[in-house]
Amino acid sequence: MNSRLLSVSRFALFAAIVAVGSFASSAMAEEPKFVPLFNGKDFTGWKLPEPNLNWSVREGVLVGNSEEKLRGSNLWTVKSYGNFILDIDVKCEGPEIDTGVDLRTPSFQLQMGVSRSLKRDMTGSWLTDGKGDPTRYPESGRANDWEKYFKAGDWNTFRIEARGNTFTAWLNGHKISQYTSDRYAQPGPIGLQFHDTLKMKLGFRNIRIAEL
Repeated sequence: MNSRLLSVSRFALFAAIVAVGSFASSAMAEEPKFVPLFNGKDFTGWKLPEPNLNWSVREGVLVGNSEEKLRGSNLWTVKSYGNFILDIDVKCEGPEIDTGVDLRTPSFQLQMGVSRSLKRDMTGSWLTDGKGDPTRYPESGRANDWEKYFKAGDWNTFRIEARGNTFTAWLNGHKISQYTSDRYAQPGPIGLQFHDTLKMKLGFRNIRIAEL
């Protein structure tokens, strides 16, 4: 190989190494750093309601159970979060489910189960506080095709992203809804809802969060 070809080959090799390194650095920069939000053992990092009528930890699962008078409650994180990605596995059992994940301030929710007001399953849709919207479930924030991806009676993985004024949800790896609003701008605790009046059992596990 003459010196010119050798020089070209070395340059090509160097360029390839730089390109791979740049790609790897970019990929590492884009991958958010997740940390557990639930340790699988106790309520560390969570604020229990008083009295605690619904919540317990069993075999690595955060469990919500109805009690005799069918009163409900929310379980809230101690810390507040603004921009984040939340991954959570959810399993629901009961004749009718109504739960969800609350976020930001003022608080609003990614619905899971049947809406009390609309009397229909609104899983994956955004439930607002109703102020400034004609309905608490604005059309732009309703889930699309979630039934295709939902596994009834089994664990389902939801991903919730709050980034600025845009809120996006995925179900088992499939994007199902996105909602944009400037109203819910301030950080707030993340809440898990156990709705009152219903007999049901909820399970939450593998809860992790990446702050953006």
